Amino acid sequence: MSDDFRIVTVDAENVDEERFFCYKSKPKTEGYRRKLAWLRERFAEGMKLKIVYEGQRSVGFIEYIPGEYAWRAVEADGYMVVHCLWVVGKSKKKGYGSRLLEECVKDARESGLYGVAMVTSSGHWLAGKKLLLKNGFEPVDQAPPTFDLLLKRFGDAPLPAFPTDWEERLAHYGSGLTVVRSDQCPYVESGTQIIRDASAEFGLQMQEVELESCQEVRKSAPSAYGVFNVVYDGELLTYHWLGEKELRRSLTSGRERMTRNDE
Repeated sequence: MSDDFRIVTVDAENVDEERFFCYKSKPKTEGYRRKLAWLRERFAEGMKLKIVYEGQRSVGFIEYIPGEYAWRAVEADGYMVVHCLWVVGKSKKKGYGSRLLEECVKDARESGLYGVAMVTSSGHWLAGKKLLLKNGFEPVDQAPPTFDLLLKRFGDAPLPAFPTDWEERLAHYGSGLTVVRSDQCPYVESGTQIIRDASAEFGLQMQEVELESCQEVRKSAPSAYGVFNVVYDGELLTYHWLGEKELRRSLTSGRERMTRNDE
């Protein structure tokens, strides 16, 4: 860990100056503007956003919020829930991820909560569980296709859990291509635009469903990630941002699979 590191807490008072980690260099984009508006509302609910700096360069961040207000498909009332934890490039493996987790655990203890929970994935986009296991977290639940719920519990408290009605949630969105999204992640807008363009190319009708509250995410999201999902004919096509080539391959594969099922 560099001697010249510091952790800055971003809040309603300094967010215009400090910005937030993702899309920090693109403040005029739609994704940035929507995330900023979303953040302003979350600060009043206890959202914490902390950025780690090496000198003047931001190299990682953590975003977390009390479970009652979490934008993940998980029931975790009484716990602090980490939305995102990210350290980039050459700053990985310097201990910054552990320091950011320590900040979250400290805040959870001081707030009298049961502990800290985080949704991880062995697939894409979300952090994996290796760092959390190293810091005393334990797996307590799983959800398809690749999600784990990791927990650091302070005492004997009820365990948080994923819902179990994933098939019903997917069926709710019917046939065709549906993007289920929110503004929690600033990459969602650009990811959605790629899907808009690809759906036009494939001649597919696409609908967008905006999840406008944490309650909607927990009730209706078709994956544990919650805030970005692409559903295609009742199946989860992806829960993470796809490049154009990868999306085209996925759509082609999905159409071929649906055609075989109809024969």
